[in-house]
Amino acid sequence: MKTQIPLILALLLACGTTVCAATNDVLTVAVFDFESKDEAVRDLGPKVATLVNANLSAEPQIITVERAELEKVLGEQELGLSGTVNPDSAAKIGQLTGAKVLVTGRVFKADSQTIIVAKVIGTETSRVYGEMVSGGSSATLVDLSSSLAKKIAADVSGKSDTLVARVETREERIAKLKKALDGKKLPVVSVKINERHYGPHIIDPAAETELSLILQQCGFTLADSNSTNKPAIEISGEAFSAYGMQKGNLISCKSRVEIKARDIATGNILAVDRQTSVGVDIAEQTAAKTALQSAADALAERLLPKLAK
Repeated sequence: MKTQIPLILALLLACGTTVCAATNDVLTVAVFDFESKDEAVRDLGPKVATLVNANLSAEPQIITVERAELEKVLGEQELGLSGTVNPDSAAKIGQLTGAKVLVTGRVFKADSQTIIVAKVIGTETSRVYGEMVSGGSSATLVDLSSSLAKKIAADVSGKSDTLVARVETREERIAKLKKALDGKKLPVVSVKINERHYGPHIIDPAAETELSLILQQCGFTLADSNSTNKPAIEISGEAFSAYGMQKGNLISCKSRVEIKARDIATGNILAVDRQTSVGVDIAEQTAAKTALQSAADALAERLLPKLAK
């Protein structure tokens, strides 16, 4: 079995394929330990989180970050699973875990009732929704957690437009880049990005192709070793992709692309950047290429304005 990688199916990136269009509502959710400081419910918080996480993982529109991986990532950043999640910290935690939605809350007793309150937080929008379940002595923790998970799943599914920031289409990003470059001198550019997939061999450089295509669409002249025009700027880099996980027929792959742009005449480094992205498809090879393409797409938006004069 291949090792699962968290940070998967992030918003399924607007890639325009049939598979992506059919799964745009799938979101990655991270469930943190619920607080349970009162003596009557001490130690119930982690149990509630585990049960809620298990129930959410069965929902078709939700991918949950593996609890062990979540704890490892946050532990390395000196953050715990409990008491750290609020709208201000949500963006940072979302970047660390890849989750678009965070879930945390509190367990406490009121009279004879066990009450569980949950916060559902969008990492990109900081929007917060609250949910609550309660039960008397006959109510089990399993039943309460299951009911709460259903409410959380309904929020994630029905309110995703407020929990997740709107993603610009590729056409919108290209149009914005063209506008930013309008009237500027665009140099001749060469692009060479070495790529590797940790899995079945994949031919053709997806990140290099995508970055070259965007450069050309925005008016830059491309050159290679066979070109008459000599490049003024050289873009080079390294990229890799790896299997993430599979849910149903969908396979996710994660990629990272690192690049630098160098002025050939002076040797000066004009820009250094990196990007991590996720791609989804029914085939691992295509998912890997989609992830690399998405990373290059994001890099182009930041890089191209730095190349124009």
